[in-house]
Amino acid sequence: MAKATKKQALGRGLSALLKDPSNDIKSVSDKNADQVVGSIVELDLGSIEVNPFQPRTSFNEDSLRELASSIKELGVIQPITVRKLDFNKYQLVSGERRFRASKLIGLKTIPAYIRIANDQESLEMALVENIQRQDLDPIEIAISYQRLIEEINVTQEELSDRVGKNRSTIANYLRLLKLDPIIQTGMRDGFISMGHGRALINVDDLSDQLDIYEKVLSQNLSVRETEALVRNFKNPSEKAAPQKVSAPAFAKKAKKELTDIFETSVDVKVSKSGKGQLVVPFKNQDDFERILKLIKSEK
Repeated sequence: MAKATKKQALGRGLSALLKDPSNDIKSVSDKNADQVVGSIVELDLGSIEVNPFQPRTSFNEDSLRELASSIKELGVIQPITVRKLDFNKYQLVSGERRFRASKLIGLKTIPAYIRIANDQESLEMALVENIQRQDLDPIEIAISYQRLIEEINVTQEELSDRVGKNRSTIANYLRLLKLDPIIQTGMRDGFISMGHGRALINVDDLSDQLDIYEKVLSQNLSVRETEALVRNFKNPSEKAAPQKVSAPAFAKKAKKELTDIFETSVDVKVSKSGKGQLVVPFKNQDDFERILKLIKSEK
């Protein structure tokens, strides 16, 4: 308990230090910077602005309310990270969900780690930390990877080292950005998975992508079925999978009658040549003997 009290007092002391104009810290070489940078400080929520480099663009309201309820009960367990912009002015680097949830329940302050960084460093910190720690959708991750490559000027190999992901994984995410924007939106909204998207990437023409995407949605196709659909589209000469032959009327009638008699779901299969078979399922030995008696009684 004594340690907790000391930590809180330290946070309040640093907060006062940061609000003193004569101790305005702008770089790591300034006086008292070593006391502030990397320490947990209680900051006014009103002094923090949202990071424009944040890759997450939407926040689930139910999830935010659940987090707000937890914060109301237990407090902010994990501090947010901010960078100092100016006197008593900060910008979020990571922790926007905690920041939003805290504002939702009317908190005035929030514990934060303070970092001093330029825009490029802030962008890299925000993107890397969000990729590693936040539940981003596949398109948000792909956009984050692309921004790191283009704006931080790193190769896929260098990016692989920074985010701790295989180069092939990064390449697979980046390929998703070749999808039609409508399909990308469908993935972000959860209508299709990344697996569906990876299958659709193999179709070069965007209008063809959309045609197949509509079939995937209307027929509720799995990833494997989508992959097969794409293969058939690209290679129409390949032998199509055999279609199930519809049972003739006499077989359908017999199926219904036998199902009623045996009180179990009888299956009737008929080939194009007219040959077929009856399948009478049973649950156990007693059920088998019951069905057998019914068959014998019909003789």
